[in-house]
Order: sequence, then C-alpha cells, then structure tokens
Amino acid sequence: MENILDIIESIAHEKGLSSENVKEAVKAAFIQTAKRLVNPEFAYDAEIDPETKSIRVYQTITVVEDDDERLEGEEAAAYIGLTRAKAEVDPDVEVGDEFQIEHDIESHGRTAAATLFREIEFHIQRMVENELYNKYKEKIGTIVSGRVTRVDGKQNTYIEMEEVKAVLPMKSRIKGEHFKVGDVVNAVVRRVNIDKVNGISIELSRTSPKFLEELLRLEVPEINDKLVIVEKCARIPGERAKIALLSTHPQVDPVGATVGVKGVRINAVSDELLGENIDCVEYTSVPELFIARAMSPAIISSVTIEGDPEDEESEAKAIVTLPSDQKSKAIGKSGINIRLASMLTGYAIELVEQGGTATTEEGMPAEEKKEDLSSLEALFGE
Repeated sequence: MENILDIIESIAHEKGLSSENVKEAVKAAFIQTAKRLVNPEFAYDAEIDPETKSIRVYQTITVVEDDDERLEGEEAAAYIGLTRAKAEVDPDVEVGDEFQIEHDIESHGRTAAATLFREIEFHIQRMVENELYNKYKEKIGTIVSGRVTRVDGKQNTYIEMEEVKAVLPMKSRIKGEHFKVGDVVNAVVRRVNIDKVNGISIELSRTSPKFLEELLRLEVPEINDKLVIVEKCARIPGERAKIALLSTHPQVDPVGATVGVKGVRINAVSDELLGENIDCVEYTSVPELFIARAMSPAIISSVTIEGDPEDEESEAKAIVTLPSDQKSKAIGKSGINIRLASMLTGYAIELVEQGGTATTEEGMPAEEKKEDLSSLEALFGE
C-alpha cells in the first residue's frame, strides 16, 4: 500500500497519538488482516519503507524434509521442501531454516480492504483507549470536572469530561444530592478500568475522604504548597467530617490556615459538600493527645491507650475519661462525633464518666453492650 506514512501521520495528528505508536498499530493491523484472509496459524511480519512510503507484508516459510507430512496438510503454504528450497531460495539452506516471502494483501480484493479497514480502526481505538487509561490512571485520587449528560433509572449519573465519559454511581453521591442534564459536577476519580468488550470505564466519587482532601487542597494555598499536610481524614458524607492537619512550617497555624478568616475557606468546601460540617484538629503523633483533640468539641480529662492499632490480632482501644456534662458532646448526635473520632484515630473509643459508668462508641453503656453481644452470641450459637 502506497503513501502509508502520510496516512499514519494524519491518524496520529487527528487522534493526538505519537507517530511511532500509530505505525506499530498499522503494522499489527496488516499482520492480523493477512492472518484472517489466509490462515491465523501462519506467521507474518510487516515492514514500512520510509523511501517509498509503502508497507509490505511478509509470510514466514519454514524449510522441512521433502517427505514431511506438513507439506500435504492444510498448512502446506507455510512450509517448503528442502530440495525445492535449495533450488529456488538458497543452495545452502538446511532443514529448520526460515525465510520470508512477500504476500500481496491487495490481491484478495474488496474483502481485504474491508478487513484491513476494520483492523486499523480496532487497533487505533485500542491505542486511544490505552492512552486515556494511562492518563486517567494517574488522576486517581484527584478532582475532575464534567457536565452531566444522563441520569439513569438507578440514579447513576453519567458525566462527560473532555474526551471521555465517566459514571458517578448513586452510592458515591452525597445523600440528598440530585443532578440533572447540563449540571457541572466536581468529583474525585475513584477507579479506572479497561477491557476489550467495554473499553475504558471511569468511576467517580463525591463520598470518598480523598474528595474532601482535594477540595481543601484547591481552596487552601497552604495545603497546595505543602505548608500544611492533611494527615488523616474521616467522613460521614453530607453530615460531618474530621480532618487532622500538620504544619511543616513553624509560623503556619494548620487549623487557622485551613479554616480561613471568619471560616471563609472551610465554608466554601462545606458548601460543595452539601453543608457537611468539617472539624479541623491539629495532628500529633502522641495518640493520647490526638484522641483528646479528635473528641472535640468535648473537653477530655484523660485518655488511656490499650493495644496497638497496627496489630491486627488485638483491638486497639482508647479509654476516654471526661466530666459527665461533656458526655453528650463527646458522643454527638446519633453517635456521630465518637464514630468519626474513632475512624480518624484508628482506636475503638470507650467513654468513662468521672466517677460514673463507661460508654462505648456506639453510644451505649459498656455493660449493656456486653450483655447485648452475649445475647447475639447465644442467638447465633457462637
């Protein structure tokens, strides 16, 4: 085929691909076409002549003994007898040697043209998808923006972003959110997959803690410049979140910088999250102090640590002692404050009133919890 290099340059420019990659895809398409037209078991190769700008397809022929059974079978065209090879190819050839002969695909007529077109289209499409896959694979955990094109019956939202479409599943949407066609949506890339049947698929999320972290990075220059680091983050999407912040500069207050003057920065992030309340605490590597801060707005008297959160065989537990008038603040509405503090710190938290009873992170007295667990064990026979 003549002028193949011009065709390759045109495809590369149109699809935004490198010429070398397109060249390899076109060669693969020619090879696959030859296999489909002749025999998929035969070995082929393709070469592009830069001077004539043409491509040639070659079939590999193997030299065998004159009485080899393969010379009479369905694959006879892939083999040549030793005597004939010595006469027609090279007098010094031996059994097992291989050589190539040119195969003219155009001799197959319209069938070859149609097959070649489909193969080139297929290989170029796969290459485009691989390029997009690699591009968005690097964007996992970062924010992207797109316009809603469709919302299906299951409330999955389909979003168009530049050259690719993505889906925001209902489970990854903040409770109470509703989108319609034409809305611009921000979300974090959660997962990127690719397969031969469906091509590339991108899943987005607005409920991931990473989405909150990325929103903070965009809104707070100190976080973007890494003067403040978001060490840990815990969310109950649409309701409340806690973030642990660490300053890398002695003159930067991590909480103050993140909250902003009169809360302008944190409120902007909260508005994007449908009014989600965000508690900012300063991170410390001292677990007792970190837990006390995570229990804010409750004022804690003391914290006792039992177990190691990195030890999978034992439960890491924190016994938090506090005045009785702080208990409701520590638990929070429906237990949300103590749950988030536990998620943020990695410790199961048990509250103990000064001179009173213990309360677990589920918001029930510890003794009642033990009885409840015992009844469950009896019910399930464990």
